[in-house]
Amino acid sequence: MFRCFPEGIDIYFENVGGKMLDAVLLNMKLRGRIAVCGMISQYNLEQPEGIHNLMNLIPKRVRMEGFIVSDYYHLYAKFLETVLPQIKEGKISYLEDIAEGLENSPAALVGLFSGRNVGKQVIVVSHE
Repeated sequence: MFRCFPEGIDIYFENVGGKMLDAVLLNMKLRGRIAVCGMISQYNLEQPEGIHNLMNLIPKRVRMEGFIVSDYYHLYAKFLETVLPQIKEGKISYLEDIAEGLENSPAALVGLFSGRNVGKQVIVVSHE
């Protein structure tokens, strides 16, 4: 991971947890920030994995804070007003991992939870 972020990670949006969070903590930049909205890798485990690199928060002065999207519903209209024009102008882009056909949805779901997909997983059931 360090080769991708040679100066460290400034901002990280945490929604995976477990080993991913542990790797990120090792590579955070001084005074970096981690916004935590979920930890999907931990949701269905009988015994959630421990995080071993939390000590890195101290010397690197990393700020890590949890949030829930419902705290920000009142800003949704403003978000759409700001972001939709930027998407239309190509200033913001996104990735979709598209699986064709309902018969491919089980494999797409497995890929989603095993890290195979990149971007938003979409199943195209019909082009009509």
